Amino acid sequence: MNDRSEPDLNDPALARGFSSPSDFRLVPEGLVGGVGAAMAIDAGDGAWLAGGPLAFTRVRLLWRTESGLAREAAFGLTDLRGWAQRTRGALNLDLALARLSSPRAALTVIPHDRPKIVGVVNVTPDSFSDGGRFEAPETAIRHGQSLIEEGADLIDIGGESTRPGADPVSPEEQCHRILPVIEGLADRVPLSVDTRSAAVMQAALTAGATMVNDVSALSADPRALEVVAEARCPVILMHSLRTPKTMQVAPSYKDVRLDIIDYLESRIEACEAAGLTRDKIVVDPGIGFGQDDAHIALLLRDLAALHGLGCAVMLGASRKSFIGRIDRPGPAANRLGGSISAAVMGLARGVQYLRAHDVGQTRQALAVWAHIEGS
Repeated sequence: MNDRSEPDLNDPALARGFSSPSDFRLVPEGLVGGVGAAMAIDAGDGAWLAGGPLAFTRVRLLWRTESGLAREAAFGLTDLRGWAQRTRGALNLDLALARLSSPRAALTVIPHDRPKIVGVVNVTPDSFSDGGRFEAPETAIRHGQSLIEEGADLIDIGGESTRPGADPVSPEEQCHRILPVIEGLADRVPLSVDTRSAAVMQAALTAGATMVNDVSALSADPRALEVVAEARCPVILMHSLRTPKTMQVAPSYKDVRLDIIDYLESRIEACEAAGLTRDKIVVDPGIGFGQDDAHIALLLRDLAALHGLGCAVMLGASRKSFIGRIDRPGPAANRLGGSISAAVMGLARGVQYLRAHDVGQTRQALAVWAHIEGS
């Protein structure tokens, strides 16, 4: 169903409504900022996206057919509420809209007055983005300090490359690489530890990290969820298809958007069962962690649907290989233009966190975007 102006209300799924808020997803559209957002809200034609500064005026409703493929229908907000009231979906829609619209709590001492930039420090010999330039602790600390001076709000420190085809690194080696760096930067800005290992998470939190960033969404290590729940620390849950070693081997989905959102929701529910609340969770779709270029394009285009999970959203498209496949293949460091383009697209879809290697340039792009939007 590709007609975005007039939904087919005779479609069996739309005619009966949905029995659960997880049976459908909302993709916010007609996104506006500044004065336009305020006017739409005042007129009753819009709703805040994750508490602002953007508002949405339309949505696309996504649901699965029996085969698992996606169908969609476009609605204005007034028509959407009217449809829900005529079916059994009113309460489910209220919950879905509440999760889409509610403000996101600040995860750290830094308020959510604007999107935040997460600077990347890879303390590895084989990172895809910098080829081991910051493997030595003192070099990594200096690099982290430079990123802070350029405008990073948080620093994400990892001791294991998770590029496609990478082999795992032992917890002991990860700790050897990252703990001196965490200790050297802990008094500057909040730090997250990028790891799949519970032992590394625990050691990093003790050393001064305040957040956990797990590309497996706390699923690779049986103890990871326990460690984060006991620490009551914020966590970034990322989607990844299989392990880094195999994730780019013929990636396949029924629908990449719905499959990733459903997976992330299952991991959020696991966190909630362990005692973590959604206001401590950030979701990341995992760009390049098990998608082909067509998957990535669709996922980025409908990125705003992730707000329906009721959590802050992080986009990490910086220097990813799909950029070079689209234009000007070459070293990862030459992908600045594509990285900034993806970051601004993420801002226009309301993301709260941008994970970036080129912090100064990303900060400038964010400032210009916010100035133009009047945010």
